[in-house]
Order: sequence, then structure tokens, then C-alpha cells
Amino acid sequence: MAFAGGMTVFPGGGVDASDRPDPGAWSGPDPAQWGERLGCGATLAGAFVQAAVRETFEECGVLLAGPGDTAGLHHERAELVARRRTLRQVLADAGLVLRSDLLHAWARWITPPASPKRYDTAFFVAMLPAGQEADAHTTEAVEAAWWHPSAALEHWQRGELQLMAPTFRTLQEIGAFADSAGVLVAAGARVFEPVMPRLKRDGDSIVVVLPGDPDFDTAADHLPPGGGS
Repeated sequence: MAFAGGMTVFPGGGVDASDRPDPGAWSGPDPAQWGERLGCGATLAGAFVQAAVRETFEECGVLLAGPGDTAGLHHERAELVARRRTLRQVLADAGLVLRSDLLHAWARWITPPASPKRYDTAFFVAMLPAGQEADAHTTEAVEAAWWHPSAALEHWQRGELQLMAPTFRTLQEIGAFADSAGVLVAAGARVFEPVMPRLKRDGDSIVVVLPGDPDFDTAADHLPPGGGS
């Protein structure tokens, strides 16, 4: 992939033009409530949630929707991946609505201004709904699998996985809990602001410094050109 090639990442992707919430096919906290939670406008927040549900279905076969049977939508999933149908159409034809209550906001990361490409990314956690099973049927990854956070971090520390800063920090955070239920409880109680890493020159290299790191207060949002990359 052009972005993050070779990295191990969570399921997800970019907001699509079709990721416009339909109030008639939406259950749970509305976009305005999500905007308050994520610290952004209702339109962007609704698109974040809609995209998260769509991408999870496309990449994992897990559909955060209801009520009723969410299994057996293999053809609809393929149509969605091929962009021949939208999530709104898939839900409407199946008699389902998006369930935003199954998602819990975990963090929002924004790349620093100096980055040549900037991203505004929301991270969510969710419990696997009863009767559903995540699969590895995605063309966007070489491999897809379940990882326990601590195991993923051990492989990263040994150089066997490549992780971007938001991924390893999130793994560190959720790995502090004994089980998924604990993560969901913590997500509901989290008070967070968008995380924007800073940059620090280290010899000929520029390194990313995260909030909480010792050098964060002295690092910069921008670095002058020259002296490495």
C-alpha cells in the first residue's frame, strides 16, 4: 500500500463519500453526541462512526448492526468492497440499522503539521457481537489475525512486526486490562483530547515523540528543513 506498507495495523480505512449517516437507519448515540465525545463536529463524527462500521464489515465480516440476523451477507459484503453498493443500501435491504452503541471511542490521533500527508483518525473499540466471527477475507492485507496486545508488542520489540506510533500506544493502553469487558468500561470513562505527536531531531534522523514521553514538551510541531529526514 502507498501508506503504511508493511505495517501491522488495526482494521480500518478512510472515510468514503458514502459515509453520511442516515438518521432513519441509525441506532444509539447520534452524530452530535459522538461529536462531543470525539471533540469534532457532528458531520465528521458521524462519518467516523459510519466508516468504522463499514470498514469492519468489509475487512473482517463483522457487522455492527441490528436488530435481527447479521450473518450470511457475503454477497452484500463483496458488493460493498467493490463499491457497487453502499453500507446504507446493504443495511436497508437487510432490514438492519447501524448500531453506534456497539462502538466505544478510544482515541483520536492527528498527524503533526510537518508531515507531508496528514491524517485525522478516530480509534474505536467494540466487543465481537454474539453469533458473528471475524475472518481474514480481505485483499488489503497480506495476513489478518487476532492478536493479544501483549503478544503483538513482544513481536514488535523483537523487530518481527512494524507498528506505527498510534498502534503501539493503543496496544499498550488496552493491554493494561485483563479482558475486553475491562477495555469497554475504560473506554466509557476516558477523557481525551486529540493526540498530535511532536518531532525531535536525533542526529541525522527525525523521531516521533508522543505525549507522556520525557521530551514531549521540548519537541516541536514543525522542524526546519535540512539535516536528515
